[in-house]
Amino acid sequence: MVKSNKLIWLLFASLSIQSVSAQQKLTANAGHSHNDYKQQIPLLAAYYAGMGSIEADVFYRNGELYVAHESSEIKPGKTLKKLYIEPLIAFFKENGNRPYADPSQKLQLVIDIKENYEQVLSNLLENLKGYEAVFDQQKNPSAIKIVISGNIPPVEKFNHYPQFIYFDGRPEKDYSPEQLKRIGMISQSIAHYSVWNGKGTPTPPDLEKMKTVIDKAHKMGKPFRFWATKDSPNSWKELAHMGVDWINTDQPTALKNFYLNNAKVEYSNPQSYSPYIPNYKSDGATTNIKNVILLIGDGMGLAQIQAGLSANFGQSNIINMQHIGFSRTEASNSDFTDSAAGGTAIATGHKTNNRYIGVDENGKLIASIPDTLASHGIKSGIISSGDITDATPAAFYAHQMDRTMSQEIAADFLHSHVDILVGSHQESFLKNKNGKLMQKLNEKGYQLQTTLSDFEKATSGKQLVLLADSATRKVLDGRGDMLKTSLLKTIQLLSKNKHGFFIMAEGAQIDYGGHANDLSYVVTEQHDFDRLVGEALKFADQDGETLVIVTADHETGGLSLLDANYRKGSVRGNFSSDDHTNIMVPVFAYGPGSQHFIGVYNNTEIFKKILKAYRLN
Repeated sequence: MVKSNKLIWLLFASLSIQSVSAQQKLTANAGHSHNDYKQQIPLLAAYYAGMGSIEADVFYRNGELYVAHESSEIKPGKTLKKLYIEPLIAFFKENGNRPYADPSQKLQLVIDIKENYEQVLSNLLENLKGYEAVFDQQKNPSAIKIVISGNIPPVEKFNHYPQFIYFDGRPEKDYSPEQLKRIGMISQSIAHYSVWNGKGTPTPPDLEKMKTVIDKAHKMGKPFRFWATKDSPNSWKELAHMGVDWINTDQPTALKNFYLNNAKVEYSNPQSYSPYIPNYKSDGATTNIKNVILLIGDGMGLAQIQAGLSANFGQSNIINMQHIGFSRTEASNSDFTDSAAGGTAIATGHKTNNRYIGVDENGKLIASIPDTLASHGIKSGIISSGDITDATPAAFYAHQMDRTMSQEIAADFLHSHVDILVGSHQESFLKNKNGKLMQKLNEKGYQLQTTLSDFEKATSGKQLVLLADSATRKVLDGRGDMLKTSLLKTIQLLSKNKHGFFIMAEGAQIDYGGHANDLSYVVTEQHDFDRLVGEALKFADQDGETLVIVTADHETGGLSLLDANYRKGSVRGNFSSDDHTNIMVPVFAYGPGSQHFIGVYNNTEIFKKILKAYRLN
């Protein structure tokens, strides 16, 4: 191309379709159903998956266009007209003169000509005659775009065909402005630039080559597609990162599902928080401890911690804890624990059956940490960012054969040795079938508080803080600093006890997010819990006699991370389950005696290690 043509081309490119380079976030409509005719149900599988580009290879035989990859595969009745053109016309009319019911979804039909472009295009135009409103975007901006690929005419013959016929361009070719108008997209085999196998990331030199060719297409004002790419979630997300506009796939339904729940499997943090940096003066010391703060991130496994770390731009309170072990979470009757059995194991040092609260596998009542410590004058507080009668907090004060028995669990509090209880689900206490429960709790010295502000005003005495359910709504809905406020106030009140205290605070809703397979929910709850860890570490440094333990009762959701960028505070995950898994969970410890939490052990050992730290066993 001569210099004058290049200047014209640059001017044309600047005026052509905007924002190809400022690419929108991809959806299933960015899918290109490659070799679509090989699907069990051609067209329909890709169409109902919402693909924006569908490709069919065609041969001309005896006045018909047959869909096949090789001439030997041609079968009677398998024509372009029958399999693609007629159904698309019907869909178009059904959707009010657009390809999809959703007006934001576009569609192009890519026809890959295997041979004899002149006969194919002549026959194709016959098939499209009378349906220009369906396939001509100048007559209808919502029309289905026709893009010709494969054995296409020479560029100088593009203008021999109607303007609604577009062609698949190549990045290595130079096009005049007039020719460029007829280019529907730019495509090339990824093998021209890299031997990347779709796993991990391409090498930096290869990545640079691929980004360069994509940028070149975008400067032409054209969308770009690689073919011969690996067909997997990792390759899809890497291609999107590079900036491609069409994701080549032979799995349209899988690609649809990959993008379908973007809001639930992706999270980008709008603002980071700074972790507390411990001074480590008492960490691992052999001196006596006076207090233990046990923080349980319900459902929090290593993937949840990593997701929180990445989304907070590589910063976390938890990772500043240097003594780390792993807890095995199996229940008595299953390798997969629930919060009842998991919480009971931590609270009592005994394995039990799933759903059992504070009883062993035979239903026998067993003492919890607060019960054991009370005889030594140590006071206890239990806090949850959810229902205080739910399984994990209940395991520290109740004894029931089923975790759903919230009325009975609440009534058990009357006989517990917990001095401060904070959480929601007022109804279990205030409308308990034991009509005198609240009266009896009052007689035992408990002061009822129903708001955090009232709790903050308390100066002494036993506290029963029963919050409205709205006070424990999820962080994304505005819960605020409920956990932090509750922990700091509980520390303040219990620190007055000369014999020390034990506090268990639960980040309950990391688990809820895992069950919902909602990564935004998981990460924001994990961040809230991690901030709580920072407050506990800060107090431990100030006090010098406090052991902080951070763990989980189990992992929820089978979370794996498909993508993360700590520089951008973003993460993408995948959930393999909406239930608990039996993956070991980490145990982090800080302060005097923290070195005893290193290793791999059963969750029941946490109870025993806590008593050992108090020098009570």
